[in-house]
Order: sequence, then C-alpha cells, then structure tokens
Amino acid sequence: MRPDLTTKFAGLTFKNPVTVASGTFGSKDEYAASVDYSKLGAVVTKTVTLQPRQGNPMPRIWETPCGMLNAIGLQNKGVDDFIENKIPYFKKIRTHLIVNIAGESVDDFVALARKLDRVKGVSALELNISCPNVKRGLEFCAKPELAHEVVAAVKGATSLPFFTKLSPEAGDFLGVAEAVIRAGSHALSLINTIRGMAVDIEKRRPQIANVCGGLSGPAIRPIALRFLYEVKRHFEIPVMAMGGIATAQDALEFLITGADLVALGTVNFVHPKATMEVLKGIEAYLKRKGHPSIDDVRGTLQVKSEFENHHVPAG
Repeated sequence: MRPDLTTKFAGLTFKNPVTVASGTFGSKDEYAASVDYSKLGAVVTKTVTLQPRQGNPMPRIWETPCGMLNAIGLQNKGVDDFIENKIPYFKKIRTHLIVNIAGESVDDFVALARKLDRVKGVSALELNISCPNVKRGLEFCAKPELAHEVVAAVKGATSLPFFTKLSPEAGDFLGVAEAVIRAGSHALSLINTIRGMAVDIEKRRPQIANVCGGLSGPAIRPIALRFLYEVKRHFEIPVMAMGGIATAQDALEFLITGADLVALGTVNFVHPKATMEVLKGIEAYLKRKGHPSIDDVRGTLQVKSEFENHHVPAG
C-alpha cells in the first residue's frame, strides 16, 4: 500500500507536499518533457506583475560552487498576458496552481489579487514581498508595519488563500512573520534568496550587471532550515519551505522540521526530473519506516535541551 502524502491546509487539499519554487520552473510548459505536472502537489509560477517588466540587464546569472546567483529582475509579460496565454494551459493540469505576484506599491498587489481572484484555475497566491533583485523589492518586508499593510490589503481584495514569501534579509524576521500572520496570511513561504556577489578578477568587474544577485541552491539549505525551525517554534502557521532542497533527504529534513510543502528550486536547472525523484524518495522512506502517512513524520523533530524534549508543531 502506498503511503498517504496528502497535505491539507487553508481549505486546500494537496495530493502531496512536493512543489517548485517560483522562478525556477518556467512560465508554462517548459518542464513538461521531464516532469508530469499532474503528479506535483502544486505548481508555483514565475513572478507575475501588473505591467510587463523587461528585467535587469545581462549578465544576470552566475554559477557558484554550491548554487547560483541570479538577478533576473522579475522579467515577465504582465498579468493580462499571463491570464490570456498561460492560464488555459494550467487549467488542463490536475494539480493546484499557485501564482506568485509582486508589486511596486500596495495598490499593485491589490490590483493583482483582484484580477486573479476572478480567474478559474488559480488555487492560491504567493505574495513576493521580498525579492532582492529589484529596486522596490525588499522594502515591503523591511519592516513589520509595511509587511502588515500589504498583506492586510490583499486579504481584503481576494477570497483566495495566499502565502507570503519572506526574506532572510529582513532585519526583524520574526517580527515581519508575526505581522503578516496577524494581517491574515494563510501561510508563509520560507525563504527567498540571500544577496551575494561574484567578481571577474580579469576585468575587475562584478560578474552580474546588477552587482548583487540572489544566492540560491545547496549553500543556503542550512540557513533555510534554521529559519523554518525558528518560525515553527514561535508560530502555528503552515509553511511552504524552500532553499537548496534537491533530494528526498533534503525534503524530509524540512518536513520533519514542520514544513507543509517543500519547493524545489535551483536543482530544476541542473536536474529537471528532481521533483519526481524526490516524490519517490519520500514514499520509499515512509515505507521503510513503516509510516502509512506523511503526517506521521511531519513536525516530529525532537529537540533535546537541558529543560525539555519537545516536538516542533506542524502547521
């Protein structure tokens, strides 16, 4: 008998906890030759903005020893094009579609939420208030009050459940997390990339035209896991976790620490079938351990201290 990987929260039922991180899986069917989209728990789109964006100048990607730097700058054709040309494809796929949205103002987020609220086929939104690669990207998660304002406005503009994506660059990370939870965010997405840079020593110039880019991949996995642990210690909130997840073992570390969904990102560029292998690996682990359900391991991290041995609660 196959283990039950079903995950439920925010009124949605996910067939399994495996999905993809925004910006790493194309905008439509780019990975269809390698991945059966319908087997994923959800598909998370590349960021959609109100108006088309050209993105940052080239070069804007640089490979690092344990991941990559990117400064794409949210290049996309805008929400109207997304609704007209991308949504029809996703309507045919039997899995949830989570649309990542970003704005330069609170009004942008509200307009995007209202437009997508009326679109059949959209299951949830992911609010990108923490992109490190655009001029007005990080400011919404820089302070708890700004994050609260965005989330509260979106809450009033849509009936869709939504995740708020947070950055480790936030000075008061737990304060921002608390603010968006109070404002009504149904879940959190943890974590966005961490700013870094690389230098061409021959030309004595940055390798990326934007100077800095977002670091992703295996290098940030321990950091992402720590932020997940901290959030789960302090709040009862569902979390879609991401940050260097590439294998079933990686995914299970996050699930045991309390993640509800696990999103694979940078690994998709180097190993397009990674999501399918992670799914199989999670099932194999549950069978080997004799667990009939993913809920038997989710949030079961045991932390020994001088005073207690407690479990980290699941969302």
